[in-house]
Amino acid sequence: MDQLVFTAFLNRFFGPQVLALLQALHIHVKQSATPISNSFAMELLVALLLTAFFIAVRVRLSVERPGGLQHTMEAIHGFIAHTADEVIGHHGSKYVAYLTTLGIFILICNLLGLVPGLESPTAVPIVPLGCALLTWFYYHYQGVRTNGAIGYLKHFIGPQDKEMPLVMRLLLPFLLFPIEVFSHLARIMSLTIRLFANMFAGEMVTLVFFSLIPLGIPVVFEGLHIGVAVVQTYIFILLPCVYLAEATGEAH
Repeated sequence: MDQLVFTAFLNRFFGPQVLALLQALHIHVKQSATPISNSFAMELLVALLLTAFFIAVRVRLSVERPGGLQHTMEAIHGFIAHTADEVIGHHGSKYVAYLTTLGIFILICNLLGLVPGLESPTAVPIVPLGCALLTWFYYHYQGVRTNGAIGYLKHFIGPQDKEMPLVMRLLLPFLLFPIEVFSHLARIMSLTIRLFANMFAGEMVTLVFFSLIPLGIPVVFEGLHIGVAVVQTYIFILLPCVYLAEATGEAH
């Protein structure tokens, strides 16, 4: 795969240090001259852009004269806070910071491919997988933190109604526990494939039409790409809200 300009810049100045670190961790790299991949370079670029954006918002914070950046951030935060409150419940505000950070990161990653000379890192499987794994561990951690380890495990064994027959109460955990474990593991694959497949397909369609027809029609697909990027970001935020609602709810 051809290096992007930003990737080549990182490999030129930081490649040897990254390669030494990977070798120290016993991680094999196929191309030792270019250990930094395009996807990692794009993630780093997004992190730098977001850091600059948040610093600009913080510097310009004002109660009396809020600027455009502040209004934008307040709108994003308000939308995610409302979604968390609707899906998770009254305690959803505790998770808004994580959901907002994750959502903005994924949205910028999705839209980065619209800039000439850059590409969307979410169109590479490893990036959506990383976001999915982080979210998976996060909602399990919050479930244990809220209900305790034993209380959280009750979510995996089904209802324990005293009115149920004793045999059913004894067999139900053995039947439901494997299903629940498999279901939770499948969420990693579901989050990863949904985001990756949509962004990869969107980028491929846009590239094909730009190669065939440089002007006119490809603009429509650019608009479609933006729509897909926004929708996929919303889905990637909505599903963790559902998972958090299940994990932090009281076991019955």
